[in-house]
Amino acid sequence: MANKSKAKGNRFEYLLRDMTKDMGLECQRAWGSNGQSLGWHEEVDLLIDKVIKVQAKCRKKIAQWMIPSEEVDIQVIKEDRGIPYVVEPFDSWLERYIKVKELNNDNVNGASRKRNRKKR
Repeated sequence: MANKSKAKGNRFEYLLRDMTKDMGLECQRAWGSNGQSLGWHEEVDLLIDKVIKVQAKCRKKIAQWMIPSEEVDIQVIKEDRGIPYVVEPFDSWLERYIKVKELNNDNVNGASRKRNRKKR
C-alpha cells in the first residue's frame, strides 16, 4: 500500500484531472505521477489539452499570505531576486483558459480580429 503522502498526492491529481474534464477539457494523469509515461519530464503530473504540463503539489497547510483574498482575481508572489508567480483558484484558471482557447479557435476558423478598413 502506498504511504499516506503518496495517496494524498494521488487523490489531489485525480481531483485536478476530474475538475479539468468536468470543464470539457482533455486531461491525462501521468501513470505513477511520472511524466515520462506521457513523454515529458518526470515532474509532470498532468497534461491538459496535450500542451499544458502541470505539477501538482498538495500540502497540509500553505501560508495565508499566498492565498488570494476574495477582493482580487489573482495573487502575484515573488521571492527576493526571484521571478513573479501567479496564484489563483484552479477553476478560475480553467475558465480563463477555456475563454482564450475559444478566442483562438474563432480566429483560426476565419473570424479575424483585424479591423475592417473602409474602401475609398
